[in-house]
Amino acid sequence: MSSFPSHFDGKRFYNPGAPQARGFLDLLRWKFTSRPKPSPRFVADVKQTKPPARVEGSALRVTMVNHSTVLLQGGVNILTDPIWSERASPFGWIGPRRRRDPGVRWEDLPPIDIVLLSHNHYDHLDLPTLRRLRKRDASEYVVPLRLAQLLRAEKIGPVHELDWGESVEIGETSIHCVPAMHFSARTMFDRNRALWCGYVVVSSGRTAYFAADTGFGEHFAAIRERFGAPRLALLPIGAYEPRWFMGPAHMGPEEAVRAHRILGAHTSIAIHHGTFQLADEAIDTPSSRLAKCGADDSFLVLANGQHVTLE
Repeated sequence: MSSFPSHFDGKRFYNPGAPQARGFLDLLRWKFTSRPKPSPRFVADVKQTKPPARVEGSALRVTMVNHSTVLLQGGVNILTDPIWSERASPFGWIGPRRRRDPGVRWEDLPPIDIVLLSHNHYDHLDLPTLRRLRKRDASEYVVPLRLAQLLRAEKIGPVHELDWGESVEIGETSIHCVPAMHFSARTMFDRNRALWCGYVVVSSGRTAYFAADTGFGEHFAAIRERFGAPRLALLPIGAYEPRWFMGPAHMGPEEAVRAHRILGAHTSIAIHHGTFQLADEAIDTPSSRLAKCGADDSFLVLANGQHVTLE
């Protein structure tokens, strides 16, 4: 198997052979010129569900919680990029506010064995949620390079820190860190100091791919070549407008469909949409657009709280 390409210049991480995410001046240009599509302040349409404590046997139960937070249950309980906070922000009074409830109440969340964290943006690494998990479960955390320090400072762990191409065994589950086309930052001064990634999870003979946040790129073909066609792919479809700004870091629905086909995923589920309005498109535009761009029944959109069982 060929190794993934170099992505560190000695100081900062970067997207090899791909456009880099736009910088601060472009961010200001976008903010001063953007015309976000109107969306409801809050959409009260979520039917919350109570997942079982465990799912045994060959089935994989996938529950959409919200945004990029998905509960995977199949012998082991795995949670991706968990966020239950009201805002995707370092502050409780400003920043993107949730437009829909989580699909699982915190009180109904089953014990979590493994937490996958893809990068350090506030809508993916939400410290208030992680602190709550620390108090209730003996979870193990998997993060990309240079992100473990943040969790350890909060006494959240144990933490496994991986580079692209590295893996860790937790019980009978193998977790592989794979490339994503994105960037990292929690302040104005730490841009790309920590890595970003996706994950391939192999458990009970099943392969699931969590793409997290990513632009479209050659990494999908490389992941298919290395791990084969996944039983499940969690692919982002939201926060894609305007394309001149968002394109290097976020796929739109059309690109997600292309990624689904390149991966050969048996089933893909859309993530990164419907809860926070992070870009110029309206809150439900990504899901409606996905339905119009050639996605078939193997690419699903689950509302917060909906679940599907894959055999």
